[in-house]
Amino acid sequence: MKKKWVLATGNKGKVKEMSQLLNSFAIEVLPQSQFDVAEVAETGTTFVENAIIKARHAAKVTGLPAIADDSGLEVDFLSGQPGIYSSRFAGENASDRDNVDLLLNKLEGVGNEQRRARFQCVLVYMRHALDPTPIICQGTWEGIISESLQGENGFGYDPVFWVESEQCTSAQLNKERKNELSHRGQALTMLVARLKEQLG
Repeated sequence: MKKKWVLATGNKGKVKEMSQLLNSFAIEVLPQSQFDVAEVAETGTTFVENAIIKARHAAKVTGLPAIADDSGLEVDFLSGQPGIYSSRFAGENASDRDNVDLLLNKLEGVGNEQRRARFQCVLVYMRHALDPTPIICQGTWEGIISESLQGENGFGYDPVFWVESEQCTSAQLNKERKNELSHRGQALTMLVARLKEQLG
């Protein structure tokens, strides 16, 4: 019998990624939309604060253990922007393409050295809404912002996130390789190790 956990996101790409990564642990990851959990305002100023807000809200509404991630892209030339505003860089209802286009605009004419960037992912696991000691894991994935979009896989900024070790963008990687390398894959590997310690 699989344990049910709620993932505090409505992003289908994240649910799919997380499900694949947790599948072998007899944990079924359900999106919060399945429980009519409304999106909660991300009022934090850091990835950690926002992930805790989202996990607590989902656990409170569903009564299930909750995982939330807050992730985003930091670009050196832009002093760490878009950061916690990655999904709404080009405005509240911006599409992935709107955000990517704005990023490429802001980096027009900027050399490779200053196009260095990294994806950050903070994952929070709460056993229940009042959990005083949530598990917090962070993964970081270094790359460079390419000058044009390449690749069909992934979502968000993946088509412009150039991975030097692979000589392609994140959107050109297959799922397995992306899970091995990505910020979310790293954070989840840490989370799984911590859960093994806790759950035995």
